Order: sequence, then structure tokens, then C-alpha cells
Amino acid sequence: MPLTTRLPKTMFTLQQNLFLFFFILSFSYSVVLGDGTVGYGYKLKSVSVDSNHKWLTADLALIRKSSVYGPDIQNLNLFASFETSNRLRIRITDSGNERWEIPQPIIPRQQSQFPHRSLPEDQIQQKPKQNYFVSDPTSDLIFTLHNTTPFGFSVTRRSSGDTLFDTSPDASDSGTFLVFKEQYIQLSSSLPKNRSSLYGLGEHTKKSFKLQHNDAFTLWNADLASANLDVNLYGSHPFYMDIRSASADGRVAAGMTHGVALLNSNGMDIVYGGDRLTYKVIGGVIDFYVFGGPLPHNVIEQYTELIGRPAPMPYWSFGFHQCRYGYKNVSDVEGVVAGYAKARIPLEVMWTDIDYMDAYKDFTLDPINFPKDQMKKFVDKLHQNDQKYVVIIDPGISVNSTYGTYIRGMQADIFIKRDGVPYLGEVWPGPVYFPDFVNPLTEAFWAGEIKMFRDILPIDGLWLDMNELSNFITSPGKPNSTLDDPPYKINNQGIQRPINNRTVPATAVHFGNLTEYNVHNLYGLLECKATHAALTNVTGKRPFILSRSTFISSGKYAAHWTGDNAATWEDLAYTIPSILNFGLFGIPMVGADICGFSGNTTEELCQRWIQLGAFYPFARDHSAIDTIRQELYLWDSVAATARKVLGLRYRLLPYFYTLMYEAHKKGTPIARPLFFTFPQDIHTYQINSQFLLGKGVMVSPVLKSGAVSVDAYFPTGNWFDLFNYSNSVSADSGKVFTLDAPRDHINVHVRESNIIAMQGEAATTKAARETPFQILVAVSKTENMSGEVFLDDGEEVEMGQEGGTWSLVRFYGASLGDRIVVRSEVENGEFALSQNWMIDKVTFVGLETTGRVKGYELTTTDGTDLHADTILRTKYEEAAKFQVVEILNLRQPVGKEFSLQLTTLKSLYL
Repeated sequence: MPLTTRLPKTMFTLQQNLFLFFFILSFSYSVVLGDGTVGYGYKLKSVSVDSNHKWLTADLALIRKSSVYGPDIQNLNLFASFETSNRLRIRITDSGNERWEIPQPIIPRQQSQFPHRSLPEDQIQQKPKQNYFVSDPTSDLIFTLHNTTPFGFSVTRRSSGDTLFDTSPDASDSGTFLVFKEQYIQLSSSLPKNRSSLYGLGEHTKKSFKLQHNDAFTLWNADLASANLDVNLYGSHPFYMDIRSASADGRVAAGMTHGVALLNSNGMDIVYGGDRLTYKVIGGVIDFYVFGGPLPHNVIEQYTELIGRPAPMPYWSFGFHQCRYGYKNVSDVEGVVAGYAKARIPLEVMWTDIDYMDAYKDFTLDPINFPKDQMKKFVDKLHQNDQKYVVIIDPGISVNSTYGTYIRGMQADIFIKRDGVPYLGEVWPGPVYFPDFVNPLTEAFWAGEIKMFRDILPIDGLWLDMNELSNFITSPGKPNSTLDDPPYKINNQGIQRPINNRTVPATAVHFGNLTEYNVHNLYGLLECKATHAALTNVTGKRPFILSRSTFISSGKYAAHWTGDNAATWEDLAYTIPSILNFGLFGIPMVGADICGFSGNTTEELCQRWIQLGAFYPFARDHSAIDTIRQELYLWDSVAATARKVLGLRYRLLPYFYTLMYEAHKKGTPIARPLFFTFPQDIHTYQINSQFLLGKGVMVSPVLKSGAVSVDAYFPTGNWFDLFNYSNSVSADSGKVFTLDAPRDHINVHVRESNIIAMQGEAATTKAARETPFQILVAVSKTENMSGEVFLDDGEEVEMGQEGGTWSLVRFYGASLGDRIVVRSEVENGEFALSQNWMIDKVTFVGLETTGRVKGYELTTTDGTDLHADTILRTKYEEAAKFQVVEILNLRQPVGKEFSLQLTTLKSLYL
């Protein structure tokens, strides 16, 4: 729920855009005006290069002092090394003093040895070289240190010479020089303006998925409603992906992709001018990682290899979820569950917001409206019906001497402090203390509270809100403190609000004497980490955690939703860039509040929103207390649409879950930009209104009121309507098509060459898992066909680990003249066989219709016999370009390999 009253969107946007204009303008000029110059850069003093050219270390000396934003650090050390063949690390810090950087236990990573003086130094004044190189022979990346005044460095591709990251200074513009002060670091990289397409740098609500020129991105976690455009929101992710268009000389092919991450938790502004990206950070160190790709999915695999793969989510979490801030009592919530059942709309998980608590205190139940005995009966009944229950938890612990959680927290001494005593903030329960998740003792405290609460009420997951940290008050800064009032003002909330605004003050202290100034952006991550460990230990099952605040590596522990959006058509559209961004950030289980959180939705908007939301990785309807009710059964038209689109979602549950497995093993997003599958198609770089699920299912929603058609871009290939296989779209090259989209329909297509495992529609995911499998083969004449399905019990803590209880079935297909062969390969088939899962139906779509086709013949190619009552059926619609052929009653065990051959029988005469 929102902390602040949201400004009218037009007023907020106007105020913010004016400020952003002057912010970028002031940045452009302040660095070059006489005594206003922020810094003058550094020069190389000495360089040591590994004999194998795997790493390099250099001493840097300040060229000239500047007092703007504080005194410069005189001497720096630069270290560049290849950690893998596709990952280059570049670290710059104070050579004489240790500085804050993210502790290894918080984000575990390779601990590079930072050699210094380990080789004879190249004293620059004695042996000047123009450039120094680091280049692993197994890598396409080359690091070059430029002996210029000021110095610079660049990262290029060996294969093409393309420059990926380049801090080479422009002598006429001191804004391009490295600046390194105690509380201000500036580094700028040039970009090929017309060939570089950037994505990432969150969390912000944006109209466009692709980052736009002359924009700025502030990273400082804040409780600002995501309905507000272009301001720093709940999470900080200083990572971007750069996909390149082809170079004029032909050396760089379209689609070549790399990524860049800055591992730094301090507040920052990142200014993107199109031809340059400039970081302005208020602390820490420079710790860049460059990921070589060379394709989008490679970059995310390399990034999540560093920060941690996404946590596996339980199978049930891919069902439909319902929530509202403002449910009055147990009876109200029971009525919602009954309403979904009566309307025959699938409901997997029921949620309650802070309403269930006793005076908004964590780990309590309201004794009047949500009494323990009634709540226990309610949750038990949900579980009997194979449904789940999730509740919200806020970090602020009520300061109340009769409240057990507070008492135990004080005894354990685990709260954030200021001036030697717990810092007193204010949130929903009134005065609160905030647990310090940096403190190792806090994890045990937190786990204990979760266990005691779960012993009372067997919840299935936890929803972590307000963990930016959010605070209803702004505490005054300490006199003359540059932590509470740093010399450089990041563009907090779009208007340079103080960093202490409605959060824990920067001078508050965490365990180990770490300041909130440095740790602020890590709070949500640390709470997720502690909650994940607690739920794993308490339940012995795979945890489900939904967190509002995130940071680099939060995906290892939690899912995310995009926060407090609004019930507007604009907000509906904004959800697509937001969800795609979190896929890049290594948090694939992400969704937005369906039908909108704040403001009153409408029947048409809610109908269109459930059409889109049914295909979010995380699908939940949620609304604010001061809005009209918006459960999907309240309008007949919305209910009918919900049954249709959630019906398809539940049929696709094996596909969604297999994408979760892929995300857990490789980091690949569940919801993906089109350019993940089509990186060489430059038209996909601009698309904000469509996305892919996996590599081959494309969602093209209606995002405008009153529209009954949608203009959708189709990359090359044949695409088949998942609601009606006889409907197809064929694109010889990428092309925009206008598709019919009446109020009750969303366009969802599967591309040729994909093989998808599906199951039947059902009211719950458990019931859906008990239905026979159906295999959809999207036939391609020019490409090999493939797909896979991962199967386990849906809640084992680890997913797909060696020695675990699971099966993986890979499908392969090929067109061989008049024959189509489809086969499976099974890994660990025993589990699938133990569940008696059967493939009952195989559907071939994309079979060309010609006058000579008189029928089809089905055989096996592995020596097995078809079941006696197996049926081969052709479905042909006169206007259809392709035929659909179904194999019915196949009765093929999923866990047993098979090979089927479909032969086209042709007449000798037309």
C-alpha cells in the first residue's frame, strides 16, 4: 500500500520533467565552468601486467584538485581481471584507505586477489606506453588501459573491434574525466549513439522498455508509488544490457549484446545522453563487471552466474492469486473464495493485507475481525481444497512493552540504532523499531517469530512490504553530517529530496558499525535472505516470498511485484516494460497488480488487464482500501474473460514451470523481450507492448480503451493462435499485422519450431497436474523443432539438483520431406513414471494444405506399437492456411521415450 498521497499524475509529471530538464542541463554545464569544475581526472603513475595478460593493476595519481563535492582522493588503484572467459571485472578504489563495498556474505562472489607490486612496475615516466592490454585468449573481450592525460580505459571485442565500454576522456569536457572523492564518484562511458540500444537501470516506471536518450536514472530505494513515472522506486539495479545494431563496415552483426553491472549499493544518478552514460555515485567503490554475451540470453546467464541464479518458485505460485487492502473480516475473505468458486474462475492463493493484524503488529491476528480460531478453520479449508494462503509482513516492529515480538527483539538487541539506541520510526502500528538484518542474530530472531506465527496459522508464503525502508516520518539530520546531507544531491523522488526523506536516516548504524548511508539499498535484499532461510527451515519446502524492495541478487530469494500502480490504461501499458526489466535483473517471477491498485478500475480496463495479467509470470489481482471492489467475478464480462485466459494459463502451467526451471538453472527470464529470440531483427528493439513467454509464445495485448483490434509485430515465421490453432499469421520478414481483438479476446501465438507440453484446465494447480498431458507441435519446414518439460513435486526445496526426485523430458522434431518425426529424450524418467503421467494427445499445427494431400498416416519409429484405440484426426477449416492434425488416445507415458512419425499421404493427381 502507498505511504505517500500520490500527486495528480499530470502535475507530478510536469513538475518532475521540468526538474529533470534542469537537472541534466545543470549536469552538462556544472562540470565545465571554471571553479565549478567537479574534477580534473587522474594520470597513470605505474602499471603492472600479468605475464599471461589475464590481469592488470595500475596506480593512478590526481592531476589537479577540486573542492566541488569535497576533496579528491589523491591516489587510486585500478585492477582489471578476467574472472571467466565472458566476465571482465574492473575495480577502482582508494589505494591508501579501505572503503565501503558490499560485504562478501551479502552477495557472495569470486574474491579476486588484488595484486599490487607483484610484478616489476612499468614506471610511466621511464617507460611510457600508449596502451596496456588485458586479453584472455579464450575471451572475445579485450581491456585496454590508455596512457592519456587524463587516463581512460576501454573494453572492446576481439572478433569485431566494436567498443563496448569506453571511458576515454574528451579533453575539452571534464565531465568525461574520472572523479573520485569521499562521497562523490563520477565515471563516464561513451556509446555509439545510433547503434546502441540500452535496457535496465531500475527500478523505475517507464513508458519505454528501451532507455531513451537524455534521461536520468536515480537509484535510491524509496516508497514511491509505481504509478509515478521516471522516479526512483522500491529497488536498485545498476545493470544494463546493450544490444547493438549492425555497423556500417559490416564487422558488427545486429544483435551482438553485452551487459554492464556496477556492484555498488550507494545512492546514485546515472545520466544517459544517448552517446554517453555517466555514473554519479555518492560512495563506495567503482566495481564494474562487463559480460561479453554475445547474445541477450548469454548476458543474463553470465550476470546471474555472478549474482546468483533465481530461486525456484513452488508450482502452486503459478496459479492465480487474489488480494485486497481492505478486506473487513474472515467472512469477507471467505466470501471472496466462494465468489471465485461460484463463478468457476480458478483461484489458487488467497491473500490478506495488513487488515488481518492486531493493530497492524507483525505476527498477530486481529482478535475481533480475524480471530485465531476462525482463521485457522479458514486456512485449513483452503488447504483441504488444495488452495494456499499468504499474508503481508512489514519490517517495522511496534514499540509496545506488551508485544512479544518487540520484547524478544529488545532482548536479542537486533534493532537498527542511532546515537547508541534503537532508531524510532513510525509506520502502520505507530512508533516502531526496525530489525537490523545485517546483524547475524537477526536471522535467528526473525526465524523464531515466523515459526511461532506459523504454528498458530499455517501460512504458505510471506509478502514483504515497506522494506525500502519506508518510514512515515523524516528524522532531522545531525548537524554538519555529510551522511545525512551529502555534498552531492542525487535526484531523489525526481526533485532532489533529501536522502533521509521518509526512511531511516543515513547516520543510523547497523551491526559492525555500518551506516544506513551505505547499507540502505540492501535492506530489502537482506530481509528476503533471512525470510527465505526461515521459511525453508520451518516448512522444509520451497519458500514463496514476494518482496517490494529489491537489489542485485534479490532473485535468489524472492519474487517481486511492481508495487502501487494505478487503475489507468497508461499503467496497464507500463507493466510490460517493468516486468521485462525485472527479467533482466535476475528476478523472473514478477507481476503487476491486475486491474490496478489505486483508483477505481472499470469493467473494460479490468477485462483487458486480466487478459494481459493472465500471462504475467506472477498473476495477482490487488487493490487499495479506498477503491471499488475488483474481484474478477463482479462483472459477467470480466468473469467470462477470466475463465478463458486463466484456462489457457492453467493449460500452460507445465510450460511456465519449465521456464522457471530454465530460469533457476540459467537465469533466463520467463517473460522476455522479443529480441531474446530474434536479436538480429532490429525492429524488436523498440517494442514495448508485446513480450514472449519463453522463446516461442508471444503475447500481444490490447492496451487502449475502446480498441477492438491490435497492431502487433510478428518476427519472421509462422505463428499460430493458441486459442484457435486454425488461425495463423505468417511473416516472411518481420511485419506489423492488425489483428482482431474483440473485448473478450487477447492474441497469444506460438511460433513454428516450438514443441509445448500442456495439461488440462482446472480450478487449482493440483487438479490441473492430475490431467493428461497434451503435446503441441508447431511444425516448421525450415527449422528443427524442440521443447522440454520439467517435472517434480512442485515444492522440493531444490529444483533439479543431482540426486533429486524429478524428470526432464526433451522433445525434438524434424520435417523430412513428407514425414514429420517427433521424439522424446527422458532424463530421470522414474519420477514421471511414478506419477502415472500420460500423454493423451499430440496436436500438429502448421501442416501445409495442398490439393494433393489426401490424408496422414501415423507410425512409430522405435519399434513400439500404437494403442489400439489411438485416433488420428484432421481438422481443416476452409479459410485456414494450415491444417491441424490431432493424435487422440495416445496413452504414452511421459516418463518413457517415444518416437512418432506423421507421414503426409498425397494423391497422384490434383
